Amino acid sequence: MDKDEIHLRRLPAAAPWGPHTDSEFHGVDFLPEDLNEAPERGMRVNKKYSCLPAEEKGIHIINIRAIEDIGYDQHESTLLNSLSKNPDADCKYGLYFRDGKRKVDYILVYHYKKSSAGKTLTRRVHHNDSSARSAKQDQPLPGRGVQLEMGEGEPHVDYHEDDKRFRREEYEGNLVEAGLELERDEDTKIHGVGFVKIHAPWNVLCREAEFLKLKMPTKKMYQINQTHGLLKKINSVIQKITEPIQPKVAEHKPQTVKRLSYPFSREKQHLFDLSDRDSFFDSKTRSTIVYEILKRTTCTKAKYSMGKGEGRKKETTLLNKRRKCGKYGITSLLANGVYSAAYPLHDGDYEGENIEPNDRKLLCEEWASYGVFYKYQPIDLVRKYFGEKIGLYFAWLGVYTQMLIPASVVGIIVFLYGCATVDENIPSMEMCDQRNNITMCPLCDRTCSYWKMSSACATARASHLFDNPATVFFSVFMALWAATFMEHWKRKQMRLNYRWDLTGFEEEEEAVKDHPRAEYEAKVLEKSLRKEHKHKETDKEKLTWKDRFPAYLTNFVGIIFMVGLTFAIVFGVIIYRISTAAALAISSTPSGRSSVRVTVTATAVIINLVVIIILDEVYSCIARWLTQIEVPKTDKNFEERLIFKAFLLKFVNAYTPIFYVAFFKGRFVGRPGDYVYIFHSFRMEECAPGGCLMELCIQLSIIMLGKQLIQNNLFEIGIPKMKKFIRYMKLKRRRSLDHEEHMKKKQRYEVDYNLEPFAGLTPEYMEMIIQFGFVTLFVASFPLAPLFALLNNIIEIRLDAKKFVTELRRPVAVRAKDIGIWYNILRGIGKLAVIINAFVISFTSDFIPRLVYLYMYSENGTMHGFVNHTLSSFNVSDFQAGTAPNDPMDLGYEVQICRYKDYREPPWSENKYDISKDFWAVLAARLAFVIVFQNLVMFMSDFVDWIIPDIPKDISQQIHKEKVLMVEVFMREEQGKLQMLETWKDKDKKKGENCNNHSPRLSRSHSGSLSSCHSYPLDV
Repeated sequence: MDKDEIHLRRLPAAAPWGPHTDSEFHGVDFLPEDLNEAPERGMRVNKKYSCLPAEEKGIHIINIRAIEDIGYDQHESTLLNSLSKNPDADCKYGLYFRDGKRKVDYILVYHYKKSSAGKTLTRRVHHNDSSARSAKQDQPLPGRGVQLEMGEGEPHVDYHEDDKRFRREEYEGNLVEAGLELERDEDTKIHGVGFVKIHAPWNVLCREAEFLKLKMPTKKMYQINQTHGLLKKINSVIQKITEPIQPKVAEHKPQTVKRLSYPFSREKQHLFDLSDRDSFFDSKTRSTIVYEILKRTTCTKAKYSMGKGEGRKKETTLLNKRRKCGKYGITSLLANGVYSAAYPLHDGDYEGENIEPNDRKLLCEEWASYGVFYKYQPIDLVRKYFGEKIGLYFAWLGVYTQMLIPASVVGIIVFLYGCATVDENIPSMEMCDQRNNITMCPLCDRTCSYWKMSSACATARASHLFDNPATVFFSVFMALWAATFMEHWKRKQMRLNYRWDLTGFEEEEEAVKDHPRAEYEAKVLEKSLRKEHKHKETDKEKLTWKDRFPAYLTNFVGIIFMVGLTFAIVFGVIIYRISTAAALAISSTPSGRSSVRVTVTATAVIINLVVIIILDEVYSCIARWLTQIEVPKTDKNFEERLIFKAFLLKFVNAYTPIFYVAFFKGRFVGRPGDYVYIFHSFRMEECAPGGCLMELCIQLSIIMLGKQLIQNNLFEIGIPKMKKFIRYMKLKRRRSLDHEEHMKKKQRYEVDYNLEPFAGLTPEYMEMIIQFGFVTLFVASFPLAPLFALLNNIIEIRLDAKKFVTELRRPVAVRAKDIGIWYNILRGIGKLAVIINAFVISFTSDFIPRLVYLYMYSENGTMHGFVNHTLSSFNVSDFQAGTAPNDPMDLGYEVQICRYKDYREPPWSENKYDISKDFWAVLAARLAFVIVFQNLVMFMSDFVDWIIPDIPKDISQQIHKEKVLMVEVFMREEQGKLQMLETWKDKDKKKGENCNNHSPRLSRSHSGSLSSCHSYPLDV
């Protein structure tokens, strides 16, 4: 046979004429010998699938779709003549269909299996046809060719793959009936992966835009209210100053005019500027419309009829799968593996030579680059490319980062104040004064000896850096800062809603309900099938609390177990600290004994950090699994429940060690001679002489910085790079196996398929919310937290931007007018921060004891004698048997009285070692401070909330102006219609009078004129 000819064998009469395996020859359909036998509907659907006219394809297309009894002799052959040139350049390498005119709005990806014969044949066609890719891709339907001659043996049938293929064909047929246009490509560099390109024509875009109530700009433009007088001069000065840090994008320039927007309507198309239909709906809107069609398009029929024997046994399972496909669309098909991916395309390449300008390239240069870290974000361009939901996330992250600047400045000032006054702090000077000769009681039993308070001088001086009167002011400031930040974000959000035409979005959300999730529909179907099996009447089923009760119980038990696991790990770290401190105290070297506390604290915090990072990943998976078994109805419900569970678990995981140090460490120690023991052997650990605030600062700083450095940045940079490298090595291995495939240039959809799928914004929000907790909850102990958060976020914005632009597939644009449940979480953290900081200042720091001593016990109104006042005395003869130091002469003299930090009666008192009245005085002052501080700061926060309006005045005026203008537009339109009708009536009346004035003879001779007179209004 000729090298350019393909021989086909005659099929038996019983051969089913339907879709064949994906390994068969695609791109050519054969006509029956009797064309009249072809069913009309089969021809119509095939015509829909035909993406190009036959003369453009360069292929002689012969169609025998839906014919059951037809065949060909083996000696007959069909010659495939390809006349077209390689069209890859015309279609911009995958951004357009093969005709170079219809834009690709969405991509569906599926896996198929190639047989060796099919692969050989395909390669022969490619070798003899310079435009083989065009011939391959222009096929109307997948697998519509005839079965190739495979030899004497029957080919192995994969019923699972056949079922997937039939479901794909039915689904794609329904998409075509919905008005979409499809084009297939299986001739790619990725073996066994096929792509379906989807294009939404103009009429479909208009129909869906009207259904979704998308607001589109009209022809009407109006002037935006500008500031006048002094404000105008200030704004112009600010614009000139900030010009170097503005991104160089058109969308970011200040606008003086705005187009009036209105929900799109086909009946009112004259309101909109449709001069350029190709750009009226941008790529983000087109992909959103196509995705809505994909979600609601269903596959309901079971076309596949299996043979006997083993195939018949599998029929029940496959039929059940098909029945599950009857309620939902693309989400189910993706979950069941019928399609492996679905995504919109990026606008083009972002790096390289001779690249056409596109939004992705512009975003990469002006946003997703570390070199522009000092510039504002082009939020409008981000929204235009990724949609409102992602745009709001980056806008919120930008506002949060900007608000961290004043918090960082104040935190630095507070820290510098502590550094400047450390030498003037009387309590730390008394602790460092060796002349005081204060002998402290042992820190552990037997192995630890007595020690001098002056040895803790460095810790006491460092504590003053964070434990000084300025920290109280800083706590109040940060509480008001949190309230101001929330109000500022609400105002910014309203400006974005106005700019992005989302002001009436709530009503639209009610009108367009969320589609039920695939898993929910499957559960409902399973429930209805059970009722049918029991011969019960089934109305419209839905899942009740009884159906979800096992899942709710599992959620409750699982969350309690996870929280208990976190507490157990923290308790284990406490045991480690106690045992390690005792072991290091036995060390014979003086340097080892002196650095016990620092060593134990540092190693314990590092262990806590590693455990937190590991459990964070585990808890993310567990939270998703717990949410999945609940089977929420909509994606919105699923996201909110997932966020709540993940935040609860991660909050407990991140803050439990910090809560322990802040509020529990050193509280339940006991006293010398009557210590509290764990497992009858480990003594509870005590705070340092300077208090636990310094240790809290160390714990907070290491966990916060470690999480930001390792989890947020290293994982986000390292893991995607590693995945990309693995994919590159796999592709390199495949290329070495097939040089011919390697020589092809990758299409846009192939490049995007190799990117990471978009996993949602929950991880991005979660890391920022946890960081917001570090900044606000314990800021009294670490004033530099806002500074480190600011430095992290400057990198984080560009890192996330680079990930979205270069590392991830383009997500489907989602409309949203706010950040959802995250706003409520932020408000909750802000309220909780006031309470926690009140307790940190009053119970963890020495601020309240100092005030009590200064105003109640100081003899000269100074802090001299404060350290001695906070220490109690203990007679070493009262030690329990076996707990006294083994070397009582370690300091070089015999010790009779040692000191410990507590408010207790001295040994010479009648009620020795009982709690003294000073303790109750300090406790009362602490509780009073908590109540006053909490209520005062809460009131000030609410006052800030009340005094700052949620909607800026100029925005509310513009929204009102838009409504008035829209009413005027419709009133003018109605008036124009009425005037036109009146004009028609007057003309019709005059014509009738003129016709009636004619003579009878003239009337008879001009009967046609008379009829035309009366038909005039209809003609108009």
